[in-house]
Amino acid sequence: MRAALAAVGALTAVAVLAGCSSTGGKRAEEEQRRAAGGQSAVDTPRWKVAMVTHSGEGDTYWDIVRSGAQQAADKDNIEFLYSHDDEAGRQAELVRTAINQDVDGLIVTLAKPDAMEAAVRAAVEAGIPVITVNSGQDLSAGFGALAHIGQDEQLAGEAVGEELNERGASAAVCVLHEQGNIGHEQRCDGVRATFEGTVESLYVDGTNMPAVESAIEAKLISGDDVDTVVTLGAPFATVAAKAASQAGSDARTITFDLNPEVAGALEEGAIDFAVDQQPYLQGYQSVDLLWLWLSNGNMLGGGQPVLTGPQIVTPEQAADLVDYARRGTR
Repeated sequence: MRAALAAVGALTAVAVLAGCSSTGGKRAEEEQRRAAGGQSAVDTPRWKVAMVTHSGEGDTYWDIVRSGAQQAADKDNIEFLYSHDDEAGRQAELVRTAINQDVDGLIVTLAKPDAMEAAVRAAVEAGIPVITVNSGQDLSAGFGALAHIGQDEQLAGEAVGEELNERGASAAVCVLHEQGNIGHEQRCDGVRATFEGTVESLYVDGTNMPAVESAIEAKLISGDDVDTVVTLGAPFATVAAKAASQAGSDARTITFDLNPEVAGALEEGAIDFAVDQQPYLQGYQSVDLLWLWLSNGNMLGGGQPVLTGPQIVTPEQAADLVDYARRGTR
């Protein structure tokens, strides 16, 4: 996996170098300046694209996805509409609202696919190109979407299990903060698939942080053999580290996803490592790919998911990540 990531990085470097030559570099710089100023870098029609996610209120992860999507929309002369609801039925209604707004493209998450299927199929039947993002990788094509952009959650969990083996861990608790989210279950299942120790699931109410902290603390007090707490979202990582301290436990914290607090905690050594699925890239690429489809009939993936992760992030990379996280792109 790390070899594959390195290969991607090498290809990116080649592309950057190519873009710096002759008039290509100048053109790229001009496009970046126009996009930064909210000006379109293209002269294609003013299309309308909607993104509908399963985010709850105050979820900073989705702020990063939205930021990437908006910057791509600014560059591509796209009118970008964003809406969200963590209740699956209401998310499906938001998709139907977007259909009624005659959008030219739709980006949607499938964290709770059973409730979303009919709405997504209605968009496809209405002739609206759909891209799924972040969750629902295995169901995306079956629902009629053109592509899926995100992290393979099973693969990401397996990467965590392998990393825990290398660190000599023996007993982990996987903290699930949103019941019914298939991606979260896949992450914990992936850890179980490769981790040589034990993995126990702990279900908590992610909308109640004091309760999350209390539940993790109680678990660590009652299970003194637990040496690792795995959280599935950045906001829960620092809570888990605090709970371990209050429980008098030596359990280490690792987490999926990043935010400024996690980047800082990595730098300080309070969190051992994080798994980054690059949410900014998920937002940016989904909008940009719809623009490519509408303007030129291009599509990535060849029927396979377009992966943005997993990327294991350790304290050695934390200094750069702090800067990226503070500007809202990691």
